[in-house]
Amino acid sequence: MNIVINIISFVGAFAFMEGFAWFMHKYVMHGWGWFLHKSHHEPHKGRFELNDFYAVIFAAPAIWLMWLGSPAYNWVFWIGTGISAYGMSYFFFHDILVHRRMNHKIRPKSRYMQRIIRAHKIHHKNIHKENGKAFGFLFALPEYDVKRTDND
Repeated sequence: MNIVINIISFVGAFAFMEGFAWFMHKYVMHGWGWFLHKSHHEPHKGRFELNDFYAVIFAAPAIWLMWLGSPAYNWVFWIGTGISAYGMSYFFFHDILVHRRMNHKIRPKSRYMQRIIRAHKIHHKNIHKENGKAFGFLFALPEYDVKRTDND
């Protein structure tokens, strides 16, 4: 029974994080936390931007939960692991795939991956704090689908 609870904890935490990330992105990063996030919407030199502090801020509770649950590797540990897995997925999709912060030749062919990339590019068309669109990271609504031609 413990393994079922641990799996539910991991998957639940991972799924919860998309809603939490959307909320934080829309109301904190594009709200009172704009002073850090603004750097992500502006051209910058160098490998890092002030926005990267959000990775540290969001990793702290995951690390704490994993530490707290590690003696028994119980559901608390697996919630922290689910949050961490979301963070790693976010890093891969957002920082590597979309923003290409590391050199690679990956060109996603899946319609869903193209939708996520398109939604994020639409989000970045607005460089201001207000009037943003598409605040999700790993989920994008069908309205952001890449339009297909008859040749597809």
